[in-house]
Amino acid sequence: MRILGISAHYHDSAAALLIDGQPAAAVEEERLSRRKNDAGFPLAAIEWCLDHAGLSPEDLDAVVFYEKPMLKFERIVTMALRGFPRTWRSFPRAMQNALGGKLWVKGIIASQLGVRGDRILFTDHHRSHAAAAFLGSPSRAAAILTADGVGEWATLSLGRGTVSDGGVASIEMLRELRFPHSLGMLYSTFTAYLGFPVNEGEYKVMGLAAYGKPAFADVVRRIARRTADGGLALDLSYFDFHTAAQRSYSQKLCDALGPARDPWEPIDLETLEGARYADVAASVQCVLEEILVDLASSLQRETGLRDLCYGGGVALNGVANARILREAGFDNVYVPSAPGDAGCALGAALYADRIHFAQPHREMPGHAYWGPSIDAGELVRIALEDGLPAEEIAREDELIARVADELASGRIVGWMQGRSELGPRALGNRSILAAPHDAAMRERLNRSIKHREEFRPFAPAVPIDFPVRAEWRNRLAAVTHVDGTARVQTVERDLAPRFHALLEAYGSRSGIPVLLNTSFNLAGEPIVNRAVEGYSTFRRSGIDLLVAGSALVSKQRAQEAPQREEAVA
Repeated sequence: MRILGISAHYHDSAAALLIDGQPAAAVEEERLSRRKNDAGFPLAAIEWCLDHAGLSPEDLDAVVFYEKPMLKFERIVTMALRGFPRTWRSFPRAMQNALGGKLWVKGIIASQLGVRGDRILFTDHHRSHAAAAFLGSPSRAAAILTADGVGEWATLSLGRGTVSDGGVASIEMLRELRFPHSLGMLYSTFTAYLGFPVNEGEYKVMGLAAYGKPAFADVVRRIARRTADGGLALDLSYFDFHTAAQRSYSQKLCDALGPARDPWEPIDLETLEGARYADVAASVQCVLEEILVDLASSLQRETGLRDLCYGGGVALNGVANARILREAGFDNVYVPSAPGDAGCALGAALYADRIHFAQPHREMPGHAYWGPSIDAGELVRIALEDGLPAEEIAREDELIARVADELASGRIVGWMQGRSELGPRALGNRSILAAPHDAAMRERLNRSIKHREEFRPFAPAVPIDFPVRAEWRNRLAAVTHVDGTARVQTVERDLAPRFHALLEAYGSRSGIPVLLNTSFNLAGEPIVNRAVEGYSTFRRSGIDLLVAGSALVSKQRAQEAPQREEAVA
């Protein structure tokens, strides 16, 4: 079967194509449109997926949208009526958004793609998350936890998934938490309070939390109260997201925590105000972790299962995920590369294939490289047109040796290989790489390349499981956060052979097979997709060396070239 999954009209729109139960292509719209967190109908992503597979829309057996717009519309209207007259300002805008396209998704798909109406399907938002997490994992029996801001009504769901010996897959949702009570909305409200953009700045809250103390944790626990049945109830007097369009928190939250941060105000951790922001971040992070660990522990006891499959935007909180793995009683915790809404495009397609059409389950490949491929020739052409010398190194061992030498000498490398990753994190195909040893490297990357806050951490990539024990922290200072943690990416040779070879080559030079790995983008921009975007980022930042496939461009060599020409003359 040929099934196209679509997520759109909220944030991080994407398309994913499933052929005979296996992913053939998947990409976020932002990677093609170059608009960060693009929420529009993902026509470019759809066209790329179909073109990549050599299909036309009429070849599709089904097109599946990742949620049910009518249920979402019901929630919008219901909350507006419940909150009237406080909602009178936000209601017209909500209606305009819904009636302007979100409600008429079936018609949009039919008109844009020319697909018959009987081939257009819908699945629940949290079932899409659950399918992406469970059906994309290697587990054949797992507990399922999903948590985000809100889908139609659900904000958190608990369930279980199984695959029989005969390949019959099932997903059973046991219970759910409903809007406006939401872990995702709790965290995003504090994100907004701290002056960061919602649906993007949550990473910053997690990073900032390590610099603070949970001094306001009791306040957050009062705001996010646990219920007798194990659920969560927000004290809505601290919030405005359910009634207003202007901001998500109320004055009462400011009265309890102090003034909210102006987004344009820099955070100076040496000041009392900066320390307060860090303490607020640490407090909401602490409470989020407590609740998630408790929910996951209860689910483990209820199901007796050893695996947990975890999806939804909240699953991008790696610090909380580590606590779940350590404390909730599961042997394994599986989080897809794109647990948020972009991954729901793939989740919706998987749900339709395995559950709706009852196709036999097939194990998924253990990687996330489903996007467009890199073209080394494109980089060579662009660099030469721009007057920079570019070279292609045909031999794999020579390319790896050259890049490893550059990294060992302290240079920063833009690394583009193969097909792009699905999800918000670089996994070695669209990465900026650097030596992990010196804390000054972290500062240089944040200041002159990523153009982001000093408290943001970087991740280490390793070819083996490599915990950062206390005695190694000074030798891995650039990838070890202030709290002694590291967001480790382990690289398997079979899944990313060139990246794995680079790690080993660097290890042979440095004694430690670890590289700093961060996404190849500047602040406010999507991760690069094609060589031209990598080259643009390379030219506008402090990256020293750009590698795309077998092609290589170096700023240092460009500066040396005129001197060599004069010498020859």
